[in-house]
Amino acid sequence: MRRLVAETRVHPAQLVLPMFVAEGIDEPRPISSMPGQVQHTLDSAAREVERAIAAGVGGVMLFGVPTAKDAVGSGATDPDGILNRATRFLAERFGDATVVQTDLCLDEFTDHGHCGVLAADGSVDNDATLDRYADMALAQAEAGSQILGLSGMMDGQVAHVRAALDAAGHLDTAILAYSAKYATALYGPFREAVDSSLTGDRKTYQQDPANRREGLREALLDIAEGADIVMVKPASLYLDVLADVAAASDVPVWAYQVSGEYAMVEAAAANGWIDRDRLIAESLTSIARAGADVVLTYWAIEQAELMGALR
Repeated sequence: MRRLVAETRVHPAQLVLPMFVAEGIDEPRPISSMPGQVQHTLDSAAREVERAIAAGVGGVMLFGVPTAKDAVGSGATDPDGILNRATRFLAERFGDATVVQTDLCLDEFTDHGHCGVLAADGSVDNDATLDRYADMALAQAEAGSQILGLSGMMDGQVAHVRAALDAAGHLDTAILAYSAKYATALYGPFREAVDSSLTGDRKTYQQDPANRREGLREALLDIAEGADIVMVKPASLYLDVLADVAAASDVPVWAYQVSGEYAMVEAAAANGWIDRDRLIAESLTSIARAGADVVLTYWAIEQAELMGALR
């Protein structure tokens, strides 16, 4: 009876798996702060995508982990850079069997770890960064990415990237705008996952956790600029923002269950303090209940397989 009258249901196709593909490794490398997650080789990434497809997961979001970095993140636009190479490899191999998506941000590729190009005073140069994002967008679209995840939080990034894509004929490449992305402490494990070079923080361009209305405002600005999808990140601590955006948006609304959310559950479960499986399912249900049409989660395959077993 409880199942019959449930108001919120999560389907495998509503889940997207974030994946890290690293350069210069011969076998998957475990991420210590995210038990069960790894930096992939191209071959292990392909095997993981095969699992995701078999389980019915909606798509994969790729992050590149390069061996060399510089001030402008040159590896992000190199056709043979790890992210573009992985995108091309997986897109050619799996075609329309899944939706290959890519993170469009410079932080993995810069030696200072920020999401953009730095000005002489050390601040992030918003407009110079937009030009780098346009070049990244073209490189990723040409590699076969179907959705570009604009996660850098630069002002005007959606309009700038959309114009560049359209001018180059990539009319069908979709833009996922990380619209309400907060400067949270929950990103810690991700920094290990991408071998981040960041010192300091990103508070000058990510949002203040105290601001709810600002999250909605940023989402509406991105929609006006041409975003096909908007994102709230993190998910669990920002369900109020997610609900606000979902109520106002006329495009799909996604949420990212970030590395810290994953790590806290895994750590508590490892100590026997919580029911792991129950909490994972509850967390995804709560995010969907707040209004997320899709959830990026590191548990995507595991949860999709469980859902399939219950059908």
